[in-house]
Amino acid sequence: MDRRDFSVAAAAALAGVASGLPGAALAQAKQPQEGIEYITLDKQVGVDAPAGKIEVIEFFWYGCPHCNAFEPRFAPWAKRQPAEVVVKRVPVAFRDDFVPEQRLYYTLEALGRVDDLHGKVFQAVHANHENLSREDLILAWAGKQGLDAAKFKELYNSFSVATKVRRATQLQTAYKVQGVPSIGVAGRYYTDGTLAGSMDRLLQVAEFLIGAARKTR
Repeated sequence: MDRRDFSVAAAAALAGVASGLPGAALAQAKQPQEGIEYITLDKQVGVDAPAGKIEVIEFFWYGCPHCNAFEPRFAPWAKRQPAEVVVKRVPVAFRDDFVPEQRLYYTLEALGRVDDLHGKVFQAVHANHENLSREDLILAWAGKQGLDAAKFKELYNSFSVATKVRRATQLQTAYKVQGVPSIGVAGRYYTDGTLAGSMDRLLQVAEFLIGAARKTR
């Protein structure tokens, strides 16, 4: 979303994000087409995953309704991946006012609270209509989650979080992210909701690209 909105068909497909297993469906689906459902990058992106691992990145924005709808689908899919696949999330910043939410994500990561609070951020923004676009608003939200305010603020403004935000921007640029949610695989491949056409198909394409990366290791 934002740089390039999903097509009407992709948006309508959000209603079906809870159905089926993409891995099983891919066996019966048409093989994804390069240049149509995914892109092979001209220049390979450096990965942070250890040698022998396949890095998969989900690019997202807390304010994106499509990312909100995708998260309940993506989270269990990510947990099902084998040990050789390293899945991570990267918050994007298409504008400067996205940066506070980037810092929010990496602060939760530093606290080891992504698993239980990442979904609650989406809920706060999309169900409760809370504004989390500024540090003071984010700190107030963190306090309501029972987090230590002083520790949260320290991490939020830390060098380590700032470094991760810069890295997120570098990855977003290197993968040429046009919309979210989107997925980068092994520093070689990129796909998103518009290219894939639906949320289910997005995960099917990701499965295919993981397989392609596995063959070229």
